[in-house]
Amino acid sequence: MAQIAGYALTNLAGVMIIITGLQLYRDVTSGDGSDDDVLATEDFMILSPKVDGLGSLMGTNKVFTAEDIADLKAQPWVKSVGEFKSAEFSVSAGLNFGGRGMSTQLFLESVPDEFIDVNLREWDFKPGSSKEVPIVISKDYLALYNFGFAASRSLPRISEAMVGMVPLELMLSGNGMTVYVPGRIVGFSQRLNTIAVPESFIDWANHTFSSAADTEPSRLIVQVDNPGNPAIERYLDNHGYETAGGSEGVARASYVMGIVTSVVIGIGVVISILSLVILLLSISLLMQKNRDKIASLILLGYSPAKVAGYYVRVVCGVNAVILLLAAAALLCVRHAWEPALSEMGMRCSSPAGALATGAVIMVAVTLINVVYIRRAVSRC
Repeated sequence: MAQIAGYALTNLAGVMIIITGLQLYRDVTSGDGSDDDVLATEDFMILSPKVDGLGSLMGTNKVFTAEDIADLKAQPWVKSVGEFKSAEFSVSAGLNFGGRGMSTQLFLESVPDEFIDVNLREWDFKPGSSKEVPIVISKDYLALYNFGFAASRSLPRISEAMVGMVPLELMLSGNGMTVYVPGRIVGFSQRLNTIAVPESFIDWANHTFSSAADTEPSRLIVQVDNPGNPAIERYLDNHGYETAGGSEGVARASYVMGIVTSVVIGIGVVISILSLVILLLSISLLMQKNRDKIASLILLGYSPAKVAGYYVRVVCGVNAVILLLAAAALLCVRHAWEPALSEMGMRCSSPAGALATGAVIMVAVTLINVVYIRRAVSRC
């Protein structure tokens, strides 16, 4: 019994470390997709060539060539690459709100649809249609309007929910033509720091209002497997690229968190393996001690499976208790750290994944124990 108690305590510690470390990592990195997520992983990066000195004033704007894009796509940490397309014509937008109107010149860009982080159901444009052009703007732009422009001009502040009701009119001009089209803001992006419209709209408008040849992109949006990967930073430095948004620190913190979690889980795995070895050695010694009794039972007609049944039931019962205690400990610890994470703007994820991991571990350990016990009895 002393050996079984030692096994139970060590295996309980190992399983608790594994599932608690896994749950903590999920809680601090998954978030709920809100602006307040501190370590929520974002696997999209916006790249642009670094602007040095007065290069742009001397007519030497840096862009991404086809070779640059191909080289970027070939990197092992890149999942996909999208190009920013800019409007090559004059664009003005006017709006009326609260009986007061305003208009301004602006810029429009597009990226492939798969990089848009809003509901794509409204993300469509067909030339000749009377439907409004869907527009997505950065969340930062709304904050600048509310707390900068609107505050200084005594204009009403607007919320995200109200923006969709504000009528917009886009004036597109170029090639001696001027066309007015209705527009509507359908969402706010945390990923794109731009004023985005569907790629089909940019393609149609550039063809209609601009005679300029297709230009190479000056910005790219890249989906990566892990933004905190040190290889990404080395690649950007070597090629003179920079990222927008200032999320490098968050990505690096997430990467370090992943490494720490892996180390902690690794320690838990080692402890669980050692506890399993302890139990197997204890079973082996117990079988050797009772070898004559087991052989006598088999000679009396008891099958090896029936003789091993007692030991199997003991091991299964102990492992079930270990799993229940580990699950209870996880829920208690999670309840303790949940308020602190909530204050930092994080929303804890479901513990189902961690509990399922613990269950899989204990089922695997139990199967190993059962197989070993039956083989040990058969050898007696």
